[in-house]
Amino acid sequence: MNAASGRKLYADSLSLLTDLYQLTMAYGYWKSEMANREAIFCHSFRTLPFRGGYAVACGMGSLAEYLHSFTFDPSDLAYLETLEGHDGERLFELGFLDFLDSSLLQCQVDAVPEGTVVFPHEPVIRVQGPIWQAQILETAILNIVNFQTLIASKAARVCEAANGEPVLEFGLRRAHGIDGGLAASRAAYVGGCAGTSNVLAGKLFGIPVRGTHAHSWVMSFDSEISAFEAYADALPNNCVFLVDTYNTIEGVHNAVRVGRTLRERGAQMLGIRLDSGDLAYLSIEARRILDAAGFADTVIFASNDLDEQIIESLKKQGATIAAWGVGTKLVTGHPDGALGGVYKVTAIEHNGTWHHRIKLSEQAAKISTPGKLQVRRYRV
Repeated sequence: MNAASGRKLYADSLSLLTDLYQLTMAYGYWKSEMANREAIFCHSFRTLPFRGGYAVACGMGSLAEYLHSFTFDPSDLAYLETLEGHDGERLFELGFLDFLDSSLLQCQVDAVPEGTVVFPHEPVIRVQGPIWQAQILETAILNIVNFQTLIASKAARVCEAANGEPVLEFGLRRAHGIDGGLAASRAAYVGGCAGTSNVLAGKLFGIPVRGTHAHSWVMSFDSEISAFEAYADALPNNCVFLVDTYNTIEGVHNAVRVGRTLRERGAQMLGIRLDSGDLAYLSIEARRILDAAGFADTVIFASNDLDEQIIESLKKQGATIAAWGVGTKLVTGHPDGALGGVYKVTAIEHNGTWHHRIKLSEQAAKISTPGKLQVRRYRV
């Protein structure tokens, strides 16, 4: 790779993290002398993800950071000045760019707390402020909150299936880029995961980080037991052995042998990890071997393309797994891939009076709810 040394991944300003039509509408409001008219926009979603009964709101912390730093810096304005219409003329007047340069974000943003259970067609976020500003925030709000809400909801479902046993998010290698990996780790933690393999997410968000070794570690040595011994020598306080590189049952026996050596040194074999094969059968056999060898406290940890359905199935089969590593299907929101969140104007102020706005559609699900919306919960 030929990467520039010390180059930042992103510029300081993210105000252009938006769709062009947000800026063309803002320009149109400015040209029509409507830019400072108060408006209310609401974020909601139309259908529940994963055919479930609830979603878990997430992304508000990330959104707050975005809003607190929102500004158009000189490089943003210089870029906008280069944009042209189809006639080759400047797309935005310089007066509009001066307007952007001198404007401070004046929107009031109300949102349900992160981790709140939410349902379709109710406002998750409400934005009130000058119409051009409330409009221009749409894309970033949907980008940040839709994805994190999807992943937090998936994590909650997985954790519910695990029935109180720890679930670790292991999806960084399969996540949708750097942003997707970090956002997914954050959202999975909000949704109930006990930790992540993502070390940068641990640093940025204070999430506990967990991990052991890969098959490549075992394959780097002449034998599986020598690999376990070397790992135990290097990290006696982090010994969870991956036992399925060659033969899982033999791998469990090798882990027991090294576990005895650890115990003699005053350390502990924390667990073994199963990453392939018939996880129900192998976990039952592994538990039998561990218990017979005096390692009743050693945890059996499982990974291998897990999700809530597979975890439920393994439990029904009597699997003795006590901790779960869930990766690809968690961080990608499998099988849905996206939350159908929308952001609609619900009211506009004119001459001191609020006028409600509704979007009509031949599809009933796409009809918006007008007014200054609020969520009210009744508990029995």
